[in-house]
Amino acid sequence: MSDNSIYRRDFLGKLGQLSLGTFMAGGLSARAAGARAKEAGKAWEPVSDRKVRVGIVGYGVCRFGAAFGFQDHPNVEVAAVSDLIADRREGLMKACRCEKSYESLEVLIQDPKIEAVFVATDAPSHARHCMEVLKHGKHVMTAVPAVFGSVEEAEKLLETVRKTGLKYMMAETSCFRPDCYAMRQVYQAGGFGRLIYSEGEYYHYHSRQIGSFKGWRIGLPPLWYPTHSTAYYVGVTGKRFTSVSCVGFNAGIPSYAPGANKYNNPFTDEVALFKTSEGGSSRMLMCKGINKLVAERGRVFGEKGWMDGTEYHGVAKDLPDTTRPPLPPGVPAGGHGGSHGQLTNEFITSILQDREPLVNVYEALAMTVPGIVAHRSALKDGETLEIPQL
Repeated sequence: MSDNSIYRRDFLGKLGQLSLGTFMAGGLSARAAGARAKEAGKAWEPVSDRKVRVGIVGYGVCRFGAAFGFQDHPNVEVAAVSDLIADRREGLMKACRCEKSYESLEVLIQDPKIEAVFVATDAPSHARHCMEVLKHGKHVMTAVPAVFGSVEEAEKLLETVRKTGLKYMMAETSCFRPDCYAMRQVYQAGGFGRLIYSEGEYYHYHSRQIGSFKGWRIGLPPLWYPTHSTAYYVGVTGKRFTSVSCVGFNAGIPSYAPGANKYNNPFTDEVALFKTSEGGSSRMLMCKGINKLVAERGRVFGEKGWMDGTEYHGVAKDLPDTTRPPLPPGVPAGGHGGSHGQLTNEFITSILQDREPLVNVYEALAMTVPGIVAHRSALKDGETLEIPQL
């Protein structure tokens, strides 16, 4: 096993321990554990007996191509897989129990039998790959982020989704973490009123650089990868960020030294203060420099109540059930707080029911583009910048 694989396993283990707003305790709270048990007790009800023929592309360092449970979903047939690297392609075939593969996404999408594609490729290629999938008449779910540092690319992606009329979904894991899911249910039921203040935090310390295709992670501007944080406002409310002031910090990691990365990015950590369309404010961050801290979490504070974790504090009564929907038998909850299986089920169900998925292109860009603008603000010493509304 490579050193990088050992590091990745250690990181994912810590991320599982430190989720759900309980990272200081090092594990799940009793309340969160009870919520998991309640979820497990619900019965899944299929909406169709049809199987969607899915292609899966990408089996890199994080092995995300097989990590979301498509191969285990009763409404899915994994029709083919692809990765540019032959041994990874073989690994993805084995993990997905699939006998057919193609040498690239560009070849896979020529297969007329494939109806939908999960894009788990390198982040700089997400938007380009999704547009290619859509142009070939197939629905698409992509790993985060939706676009990589380019507002212009966001506009092109939106135009492509609109023209094709096909399903597009970004697999933002925070949206189906138990706390964020519960916050969304409470917000929609009026339990918060308007949000006065919210926070989203993504801490990803690494003592050495994680591997990546063509080194795309080396020196990555932190808030170009913002969605694990920004979901704790956009994914809760469906509202938007309208302007931002952001401060960057350099914690001395070598890949962020002057001239050390292709992005000319000097910041290991970025903390942004957004104004929201409700008139409130949100503090969203992505930090790599805080020693040994790996966590994703958020909090919301409204006129009528607040939440930090899955417990509501406020004046509202008769709130809805805030536990997540049951998963189909055999589909694993997966990583990132048990969100992977939920995301796959949401995408497949949206196709079967012919409806918009939860994190459609509008929500995906509302979570992604503000981080791009925030990085520009950090480079301008915190200058307040307007955020385009797509």
